[in-house]
Amino acid sequence: MAQTLTAVRIDKWLWAARFFKTRTLATEAVEGGKIHVNGLRIKPAKDVKAGDRVEISIGETRWELVVQQLSDKRGPATVARTLYEETAESSARRAAQAEARRFEVEPADWMPEGRPTKRARRMLERLRRG
Repeated sequence: MAQTLTAVRIDKWLWAARFFKTRTLATEAVEGGKIHVNGLRIKPAKDVKAGDRVEISIGETRWELVVQQLSDKRGPATVARTLYEETAESSARRAAQAEARRFEVEPADWMPEGRPTKRARRMLERLRRG
């Protein structure tokens, strides 16, 4: 899968490494400043090479990676995982975030009876209106 390439566009590499489902989403993330290569904000046509440091922000999740191999074709997830190596700090931070999410309160838990029924919602609206 990984070819002997010297450089690949960042949007193609992100798509091939399976961080984004489509190249369009990868391009929009790069244009939106969610991707940095070697600490710099870049454009979608910027080439990445093996050894480059890539920082990716998707929602609240941040990855810090080192590019290991290059590919401009999307393949199986097992092959895509070989294209990069995540830094130890990044991996520890993501694990801590996942652990914190496990202990967050489910938003619906504070409502012991679940969602209000249509009748209950109308009664609440009448109370609010006075």
